[in-house]
Amino acid sequence: MRFVVGIYRLLIAFFCLGGTYEAWLLGIGNKWVFFTFETNIALGLVMLWAGAATLLKGIQPPAWLKGCLTLYIVITGLVAILVLGLNSTDYKLVLGIRTTWMIHVISPVLASVDFLLFDPHRRFHWHNVLTWLIYFPFYVAFVLIRAAIWPHSGPQPGGNPYPYAFLDLGRLGWAQLLVNLAEYLVVFFALSLVIFLIDRILPAKTPLTIDR
Repeated sequence: MRFVVGIYRLLIAFFCLGGTYEAWLLGIGNKWVFFTFETNIALGLVMLWAGAATLLKGIQPPAWLKGCLTLYIVITGLVAILVLGLNSTDYKLVLGIRTTWMIHVISPVLASVDFLLFDPHRRFHWHNVLTWLIYFPFYVAFVLIRAAIWPHSGPQPGGNPYPYAFLDLGRLGWAQLLVNLAEYLVVFFALSLVIFLIDRILPAKTPLTIDR
């Protein structure tokens, strides 16, 4: 079972890193501004760690880190499907699979299964519900500062530096942008709480749990 789980986690890493190859392999700088790319690359690296640790009986990533990335990869999938849509004709293929599906659908689903079935549970602390949210304000600050310094750097057509419409300060203005951010933070908090509660409800170890 350990071998199966280890390979499964390495497979998640493959989808995360393969789906984002334009950023880390080709060096396309404006791809790094996408929330999806950042979360998938971070998850991919942690899943490399987790997969290797599972196969070699080494030290697993900290629970708070695994929980944080589970939260944000779930957010990535939900925002892509419910808000942004997955109908773009501008896509790349890796081994015949659309990269947009790899990072918006496949990696969120596989990571969620890993969290539910293979991770030990009841390891999160109550403050994780809030501390997991810290990344989002830092991400927003990164987007806004980058846009102010390089206003025509893309990645959107025409050089628009804002990766998503809900962050487009030039079009929205500060008032609407702050409303958008507050709404997203409320939703993120709710999802963070859901993951925390699921972790508390599940048994500390399932029949498939791999904790080393």
